Amino acid sequence: EIGQRQTAATTAATTATATTTSITPKTPPQKPKMNDNENEEDGNENSYVKLISAEGDEFYLQRQIAVSGSETMRAMLEGAGRFRESEESVVRFPDITSHILEKVVQYLQYKVMHSNSNSRIPEFVIEPEIALELLVAANYLSC
Repeated sequence: EIGQRQTAATTAATTATATTTSITPKTPPQKPKMNDNENEEDGNENSYVKLISAEGDEFYLQRQIAVSGSETMRAMLEGAGRFRESEESVVRFPDITSHILEKVVQYLQYKVMHSNSNSRIPEFVIEPEIALELLVAANYLSC
């Protein structure tokens, strides 16, 4: 029974990682323009935000996922004070390391992917070695 759980967890982790890798490109995919009347505001729903870690690594995340998954990113990207992040679609996290920011991005995508699921949701695997650091980042980001 334990072996089956470990295998299922490993499979879920591999699936989540493979999915995240294909969803989180180093360069954001371009959204095809639907028609000549489509304005820039309509395109923001599918636009990407660049997240930069403490080491300078860049991660791209759909703006809608970032805004819906993190109160902190929502404030930065949609805040009334017009933060620089809102205008540039770039959010720098000088206190969050690359491997933690990558895990946060994976979780936000996992959350969206399984939010309306009627079937059993696979476990989101968190390695014990990063649990504390990930908890601090999640608390900061309110996600």
